[in-house]
Amino acid sequence: MKRILLGLALATFTMSTLPAKAGDIVDEWASVKAPPPPALKPVTVDPKTTALLVLDMIKPICNAERYPRCLGTVAVVKKLIGEARAKGMMVVYTSVPNVPVTTVLEELAAKPGEPFFQSGTDKFLKTDLEKMLRDKGVTTVISTGVAAQGAVISTASEASLRGFKVIVPIDTISGNFAYPEQYTVWHLANGPVISPNITVTKSDLMKF
Repeated sequence: MKRILLGLALATFTMSTLPAKAGDIVDEWASVKAPPPPALKPVTVDPKTTALLVLDMIKPICNAERYPRCLGTVAVVKKLIGEARAKGMMVVYTSVPNVPVTTVLEELAAKPGEPFFQSGTDKFLKTDLEKMLRDKGVTTVISTGVAAQGAVISTASEASLRGFKVIVPIDTISGNFAYPEQYTVWHLANGPVISPNITVTKSDLMKF
């Protein structure tokens, strides 16, 4: 009984020393301070068991009007595609429903025979992406593309939940402005359940 009372007293004291919640998150919005950025980790990629996902790098999305920051990632994604192909790694393209593979930016265009899937933000939803990856022996995916707060966060999270290892090079993803990229990177690095399977990195920290 004494232990129970002591535990209750300790809990009450602990709660009393915590800062009071000022209100809901909208009330606190202006006072919220961004946490420190996650540590970017070097990663060695096994081309035989890894697939590079090029998510929605299509003209209707990756353009100066909708997602201008996407244009700044094109050169990095192009380099990554070249390195992946040189090592025999699978390169997978995606688009949104009813938008064909021919709308992928010319600099990043798919080669004949490279897989292509159409879905919403989660590219596993109502597609054969998982089956195709597993049939090819893929255990790790590299998530690149646009939008950070859409296809990237949804597909990377779902890949992790399905048991894949996920690599996210932060210089290959983009939002329509900086904040979506920030919260996407923070969430992928810290989200419950998903983060143990996700490595946040940069393209120049990756070795094939």
